[in-house]
Amino acid sequence: MLTQPHGSASILVALMLAASAAVATAQGVAFVSSEKDHAISVVDLKAQALLGSVATCKRPRHMQLSVDGKQLWVACSESNQADMIDVATRKSARRISLGEDPEVFDLSIDGKTLYVSQEDDATLIFVDAANGKTLKSIEVGKEPEGVKTSVDGKTVYVTSEVANMVHVVDVASATLLKNIKVGKRPRRFAMTPDGKQLWVTNELDASVSIIDTGSRAVVGTLQFEIKGARAADITPVGIVMSRDGTRAFVGLGRANHVAFVDVAQRKVTHTVLVGKRAWGLALDHAEKTLLVVNGLSDDLSFVDVAQAKATKTIKVGRVPHSVVIVE
Repeated sequence: MLTQPHGSASILVALMLAASAAVATAQGVAFVSSEKDHAISVVDLKAQALLGSVATCKRPRHMQLSVDGKQLWVACSESNQADMIDVATRKSARRISLGEDPEVFDLSIDGKTLYVSQEDDATLIFVDAANGKTLKSIEVGKEPEGVKTSVDGKTVYVTSEVANMVHVVDVASATLLKNIKVGKRPRRFAMTPDGKQLWVTNELDASVSIIDTGSRAVVGTLQFEIKGARAADITPVGIVMSRDGTRAFVGLGRANHVAFVDVAQRKVTHTVLVGKRAWGLALDHAEKTLLVVNGLSDDLSFVDVAQAKATKTIKVGRVPHSVVIVE
């Protein structure tokens, strides 16, 4: 349930906070997973302030909204579970098993199946969202992480950090269709709205590989540079794309910057200084504000997209990992 950031015995203060939370829900909140606190921080988007936190399972990392937007799925790697948090009440509705050390997941189009990368077992598993039963298991490369469902729901893509590959999995037959060689230590995905391009961040190559989903081949590579930064310190992981597919935003990890990218030209237009180890990213609905989770400074940066400038940073939980916006 929602708890106050510092606690209070005052009934009046509690009522005021409850009223504030209700208003914030109507206007929009961001949920930020905190690996060390076993909790989800709740941020008021309008006030750009921390409202409180929601207790969850151990080491929450990747998060995603359910298909109807009413629940927040949270993958907890130390408790081997997914916690389904009711967005309206901010309470855990139920938990299901996600197998050993779940990394990242994506949902099927109907929301009935979770596709989960299993780092220790080097597998992608299909999990029944209703009961947590593992339906299928497919062997992939070592240390799989990023998972992305295709626009039509027929294909799932998985990154392998060790094999430096993207694995293409057919959903209907649960078979591996192809292995695509990309850059060093691929991590996360973004897909163009038409489903024709898949962008993959390569953490140890300071780059993004661009895959044509029709030919299942790499058709381009975007290299990142930051003035004064060593290439080894530019470690892209988080990536998000605008709804119209014209712009991409990439967290450059230990370079402490976010890159703004023109998708058509495959060119960086701006780089924005944020906190330490820029990691998870999310855009608000109007696409005016980009939220950036900074994993080593334990904070969340608000970036004005039009100005390409960080306007505010607030403290959130210890070792924040991912951010999801609900408006």
